[in-house]
Amino acid sequence: MNAFDKFYKKTLEERRAILAEYADLTEEEQAFLASTGALSLEKANHMIENTIGIYSLPLGLSMNMRLNDKNYIVPMAMEEPSVVAAQSSGAKLIAQNGGIKGTATDRQMIGQIELIAVPDIQLAIEKITNNQEKLLLIANEAHPSLKRRGGGAVNLRVRTANTTQEETLLIVHLLVDTREAMGANMVNTMVETLAPELERLTDGIANMRILSNLVDDATATVSCRISPESLATKEQTGEWVRDRIIAAYTFADADIYRAATHNKGIMNGIDAVVMAFGNDWRAVEAASHAYVARTGSYKPMTKWSKDENGFLIGELTLPMPVAFVGGSIGVHPIATLSQKIARVESAKELAMLVCAVGLTQNLAALKALVTEGIQRGHMSLQAKSLAMTAGAEAEEIEAVATFLQESKQMNVLAAKAYIEKLRQN
Repeated sequence: MNAFDKFYKKTLEERRAILAEYADLTEEEQAFLASTGALSLEKANHMIENTIGIYSLPLGLSMNMRLNDKNYIVPMAMEEPSVVAAQSSGAKLIAQNGGIKGTATDRQMIGQIELIAVPDIQLAIEKITNNQEKLLLIANEAHPSLKRRGGGAVNLRVRTANTTQEETLLIVHLLVDTREAMGANMVNTMVETLAPELERLTDGIANMRILSNLVDDATATVSCRISPESLATKEQTGEWVRDRIIAAYTFADADIYRAATHNKGIMNGIDAVVMAFGNDWRAVEAASHAYVARTGSYKPMTKWSKDENGFLIGELTLPMPVAFVGGSIGVHPIATLSQKIARVESAKELAMLVCAVGLTQNLAALKALVTEGIQRGHMSLQAKSLAMTAGAEAEEIEAVATFLQESKQMNVLAAKAYIEKLRQN
């Protein structure tokens, strides 16, 4: 029997014991999990300005993920009820159908240099193109250690953009292989170093010199193939569920209001994993939303269709500026612990895993929406949240939540009244 079976029914102590054996956790690592903050106040004080405390989030484990024939237990940090449960359920369904297949491109981050007041745009483009080798050399001299590790500046691209004042901007993209790091500081240093030479070549002014979070040269792609039979419910056939999921995707593809909520559900899972791994979830959010709007229309992140055999096909491609080293990853103990629990070994693997979670989250949400509705799965966890909001102590939460669901009085006043009744007995 799998020790993780019915993990959600086990006590906190039982879950930690199971995880400690599975991930071979040290006593110190187990202590991190048992603490409410894990990050020390001393470290926190050096991470941001004006520190006054630590804001903690629940850290949960998503089960059943199978990606590229490898099984994963995925740490997720978030506050929203039902996301981890939905993730585990969706992953189980996909795993029963062979799991998720994933690929990732070479990781090339983008640094932008905006040149304004360029007197001759075409001549400037020619000069930049003709001096590309020299420009890459200058950029790499800013970070020679990165070059020695097999990374560094690898390419230059030149673009133009027109402002509302009909001014033409000349934009140079520096593509940088940052290896296992997200590389924001490295990229920013490189473009700042490169700016004076570009000004000299173009007779323009280097106004902005900073990385772009739309890293469309560092993407991950995941897909799954699901038999209709495995989608069937007690009330609906698998073909019916499959077609309704496809119709739900079509709705998001046609309507921006639905697309926003469709994509928010995907990011529920993605953000939670990115946070657990100590990465910049705001960068991933910005990149993902910009990527699906790059044609000029905001679109759903996933695509759902059926193949010639009637199988449901799910696909997701997103830019993934995630890192395996650097930033807060080496500072926050939970970030390095998440790597150990998930047994992830590189930034590319993490990028694929994050996207796999997004695809799984979307499948679980769409299946729930087109069958039983989204609220049924939410209610038990929402009842617990209401109980805590009403002031229930730890040993009272289950009883209060059960009362709220059975009485169909999902409100704080009912919860408070029941808590008062409990304490009188």
